[in-house]
Amino acid sequence: MEKLSLFLGCIVHNRYPGIEKATKLCLQKLNIDAADLPGASCCPAPGVFKSFDKATWLALASRNIVLSEKLERDILTVCNGCYGSLADANLELKKDPELKARTNRCLKEIGMEFKGTVEVRHIVEFLYKEFGPEKLKEHVTIPLGLKVALHYGCHLIKPSKDRKLGETDAPVFFDELVEATGAKSVDYTDKMMCCGAGGGVRSGHAAESLEMLEHKLACIRQAGVDCIVNACPFCHLQFDRGQLAVNEKFGTDYSIPVLHYTQLLGLALGITPYELGIEQNAVQNIEFLSKVYEINAGLR
Repeated sequence: MEKLSLFLGCIVHNRYPGIEKATKLCLQKLNIDAADLPGASCCPAPGVFKSFDKATWLALASRNIVLSEKLERDILTVCNGCYGSLADANLELKKDPELKARTNRCLKEIGMEFKGTVEVRHIVEFLYKEFGPEKLKEHVTIPLGLKVALHYGCHLIKPSKDRKLGETDAPVFFDELVEATGAKSVDYTDKMMCCGAGGGVRSGHAAESLEMLEHKLACIRQAGVDCIVNACPFCHLQFDRGQLAVNEKFGTDYSIPVLHYTQLLGLALGITPYELGIEQNAVQNIEFLSKVYEINAGLR
């Protein structure tokens, strides 16, 4: 299996260090060679930089890619936005020699050059293609038995012509990875709808963002699940801290636990909820925490 450099992005470091811990512990358990990427910056965010200044977006994204090229490692991301930004930039520069030359003129000013020698992987995409659900099951020591509302997010599956992960309207690959942990991925209304965070909506159009989130939360609660599982720290932030804002704005009482996939997988690999940072979330559901600690202790 190839060597990887771990690109954590901004939100994990600043808001959810538990996701970083969970990711690294899972990688260790699965014997995946993933090293930190020294000097990495923001990806940068695809819905903002790319929309306003493509040249700047490419220069910043390619700088991160070059850091990994120097290590001779493919990049592994744990964020849909980082994946979208870095994978799209990598592909565009590889396919367009003129664009690559213009970007390299910018990089030359800091003594760097994009060569196009590495790939950008998302941890869900990587685990699905390199392990697959059946092989992943072989590593599970504690089948979870949880009911999960899965959120794919936008950049993981689109643009579909570049992602090549199958059907975009009703994908199944992430569901299969969730169910490899012994959890049940429960269908719910508008499962593939955006959470309302990306594209600058959360920061620039807060009211609309919360309306979208409230609709998703209502659909998820109706499905009667134990938790929400995502693969993107920005979606994670929206579902977690966003629940508090939704409750304040709409007078609701949502308290649905939110896990990144590496936290769910970590539970199935026998890692404790405390080590996985599950208690660091803004939403603290005591009933759920008791359940996962009992699962971890073999009491369920």
